[in-house]
Amino acid sequence: MNKYILFFLFGCISIFASLASYGENAKIVFLYGAKSHASGDHEFQAGSHLLAKHLNAQSEVKVNAIVHSGWPEEETILDDAKAIVIYADGTKVIGHGWDKMDELVRKNKVGVVFMHYAVHPSVEQGEKYYLPWIGGFFKNGVSVNPFWRAKIKPMKGHETARGVAPIDAVDEFYFNIHYHPEALPLGTATPTEKNLLRVNNVWNRGGFLSKGKSQSLLWGIVRDNGGRGVGFTGGHHHRNWALDGYRQLVLNAIVWAAGIEIPKHGVPTYKVTEDELNENLDDYGDRTNWIKLPTLADITFEPGPWMTPEEHAASRKRPKQKKK
Repeated sequence: MNKYILFFLFGCISIFASLASYGENAKIVFLYGAKSHASGDHEFQAGSHLLAKHLNAQSEVKVNAIVHSGWPEEETILDDAKAIVIYADGTKVIGHGWDKMDELVRKNKVGVVFMHYAVHPSVEQGEKYYLPWIGGFFKNGVSVNPFWRAKIKPMKGHETARGVAPIDAVDEFYFNIHYHPEALPLGTATPTEKNLLRVNNVWNRGGFLSKGKSQSLLWGIVRDNGGRGVGFTGGHHHRNWALDGYRQLVLNAIVWAAGIEIPKHGVPTYKVTEDELNENLDDYGDRTNWIKLPTLADITFEPGPWMTPEEHAASRKRPKQKKK
């Protein structure tokens, strides 16, 4: 009789443990980098807080998003994370935690999301870490960083496309990314002469020859161990987080990276107000800009020239100053 009671108690404990685990919120950690550029651009702090706020404001997807400045000294806060989102310049954040992140990817199957400049490591770092972690990276000598108007199309049939409204945005969308063979094109757009605002400091033969070819601006990968990774090349202009489809697609991708099923209508999100858009901006003193909600004027422009690499190099040469 005691044996049956013991089995019953063990069964109850297992059920309660399963229910408790089911009810837990998945932890998503945002790690943002220091300020750079001008006010309104590379607002890593404000962008991270805004996305985390929207994740925490809804209750349909069970998540708990926290935001941290830089790589944490107490790395244990990452141990129970289901996804880690890094929004920063280059490797200035992840550069403090290569081994820890690799351990979390391999042992915990943690989801990894790199946004904007954070997708740009050295070639060696990209091959060793980024390809297996997130399925791609900005490769020196291959990838480019122009400003252009992208009408991003979500991957048809993929859960990250759920609830995504049409996206039409101007941003520093990197393209000609170096991808893992199994990378998924979660969000694509095509650069042309008509939608190019201007080429930027990084322009090469690969970028020049990419005209008219579909580019993955948001991509993902499912690793061999079941973990997931995501890369997003947008995120330069802070104002774009107020675009419903743009924000929705990225929120979906973050939740997908955490291994969570996305609702049929997408991760619940709400309209961003101008006041909210200006929360947590980096302090530039009297040069801090008030960020206005995006309008049609932001995506209306006369296209810039689609330069050859040689024309681009010549345009960047400064005239030599005459000696007195």
